[in-house]
Amino acid sequence: MTQIVGVDVGGTFTDLVIFDTETESVKISKVPSTPENQSFGVMSALESVGVSLEKLDSLIHGTTVTTNALLERKVSRVGLITTRGFRDVLELGRRTRPKPYGMTGSFECIIPRELRLEVGERVDCDGEVVEELNEADVLTAVKQLLESGAEALVIHFLHSYKNDSHERKTEEIARKIWPNTFVTRGSALVSEFREYERGTTAAINAAIQPVLHRYIERLQEKLKEEGYSKDLLVMQGNGGTVSSGIVAEDAVKTVMSGPASGVMAAAYTASQSGFNKVVTYDMGGTSCDVGLIVNGIPQVTSELEIEYAMPIHVPMVDVHTIGAGGGSLALVNAAGLLQVGPESAGAQPGPICYGRGGQKPAITDANLVLGRLNPDALLAVDNPVSLEIVRNSLVEEVGVKLGLKDAEEIAAAIVRIANMNMAGALRLVSLARGYDPRDFALFAFGGAGPLHAVALARELGIPKVLVPMRPGITNAVGCVVADVRHDYVNSINIPLAHADMDQVEQIFCIQIAAGKKIIEAEGVEIEELLVIHDVDMQFQGQTHILNFPVQETRLSRESLQSAFETAYWDRFEVELPEIRAVLVNLHTAVIGRRKPVPLAALTNAKEQKNTIDECITGIRRVWFEAGWKETPVYKREFLPVKAKFNGPAVIEQLDTTIIVEPENQVEVDLEGNLIISL
Repeated sequence: MTQIVGVDVGGTFTDLVIFDTETESVKISKVPSTPENQSFGVMSALESVGVSLEKLDSLIHGTTVTTNALLERKVSRVGLITTRGFRDVLELGRRTRPKPYGMTGSFECIIPRELRLEVGERVDCDGEVVEELNEADVLTAVKQLLESGAEALVIHFLHSYKNDSHERKTEEIARKIWPNTFVTRGSALVSEFREYERGTTAAINAAIQPVLHRYIERLQEKLKEEGYSKDLLVMQGNGGTVSSGIVAEDAVKTVMSGPASGVMAAAYTASQSGFNKVVTYDMGGTSCDVGLIVNGIPQVTSELEIEYAMPIHVPMVDVHTIGAGGGSLALVNAAGLLQVGPESAGAQPGPICYGRGGQKPAITDANLVLGRLNPDALLAVDNPVSLEIVRNSLVEEVGVKLGLKDAEEIAAAIVRIANMNMAGALRLVSLARGYDPRDFALFAFGGAGPLHAVALARELGIPKVLVPMRPGITNAVGCVVADVRHDYVNSINIPLAHADMDQVEQIFCIQIAAGKKIIEAEGVEIEELLVIHDVDMQFQGQTHILNFPVQETRLSRESLQSAFETAYWDRFEVELPEIRAVLVNLHTAVIGRRKPVPLAALTNAKEQKNTIDECITGIRRVWFEAGWKETPVYKREFLPVKAKFNGPAVIEQLDTTIIVEPENQVEVDLEGNLIISL
């Protein structure tokens, strides 16, 4: 028996899925998250399905521990050793402002100034040593930081991406007296130019290293107590997994772990259904994450900024997040306008209808009033709240301030505003990047995503919506189907005409070797090794970098120039042959493909009915943009493969509700996914 478990911790719910690859059976669970300690929610989800941990072959975990620690600034005390004269680089940043159109705002550097110490050393931009490292300065600085209570250490020198000898020597000195393993060498984590972004990435890594280490250690202890003896795998932000034994070394790579797992599940599921160009749309209880999949490959970026002045320059799945989830609160702002999000009711107290003490209306409450949700089928409801109480709260909390007395009208306005916000996020990952949404399908998941998917697709002209069999646990499925992945980047930053192409090939080969070595050491069973290369280039004098793939390690200047001009035209439709190109960065992703997982196991053939009419469980009055309609309610699990029917419809299942508008067509594919054609 082969059992694989995927667990994803969200802001509101912790989702779990167990695949038995031999019997092709599945168990799922959805329990409230425990923000005070995420491991409690993980163990609760495992207990809820009664799984024997001794029999598990693999457990993959997607977590928001590091993301939450950063956003809430619940991080460890970090010390920095840097080049003399550059202790304030992390605070000066890029001369931006927290609010571009205002004169107010604040910024607190993740490393306090008193913990940023300087030492004598200097390497120039060509990697030549200008001033030798003062080892006595280093020893003094390390001791001072320890006395100041620093738990983690960052070593970050100017131009170390060109020559890291001083950083290496400093690390050697520091590790002899540093009491733990939390020492981050900037050039080892990000070997690329731009000292601010490289330094910030290293600082963030050090700040969350102890947090992640303690969490993983506690979780492993609890798993071991229950009989789990295999290695725990952790999702990274790049869409791959890494062994828990080494995950804390590069803790920053787990930021955006949760959203990445959803995108990986979308890529895997959509490809099996014949869609290779997909806009992903994940709406949970707290936030909405959108991403892009082109030719079956999720888009990856190295320029994530999780909040103001906190750029992270490690490869991550390119996901745009906004504060719009089922728990997003509706309020009237100081300008007298209706606002939805970013504040969320979260898991505690949750929306009003959860019966946990919530007093402010959320998107979920609005959908309930509009007949789009069944009040008797809501998950995680402690004390049932009557529909009338929810209606009254909408009027009292929002309607009175807007001069509205009709609860349905207020609820409709909340849904419209939420849809507008989410449509804007979808435009950012498609239209704003030169992609026509009409060429894509919308992959809708998350507990709340399918409620709004059709309306968003209609707004953007997207012709089809794909809803997976288990939308509410898609992120957990993503953990199961994700491959082992390690990404590498090295800066060249030289005009293409002067680039040493032998050096380019050598760097690619070194990156490949490093990835293979780590994957072998992790001991994860893989079926295939895949290597992907891409480069960053720009025209001389530009600050904007353009990333595009290359197929070989051995490249010529002519082929790179041609590929760059083609990529530039595809992105901007501009030809600039007279401007010289600069080769900036070289990227390599080493991916270990794991065994495929049978997604068809998510369906239960025994529950499927023979006819569509047998799938109808009732009729409910439901609000659409065109007005109120008496709408049939279908049970998702009853729908047979290849079933076809027209909207309007409400399709209910354990983990979500799907809204199908009038004139839409619905089809069930061979994998059990719903394809809604607009």
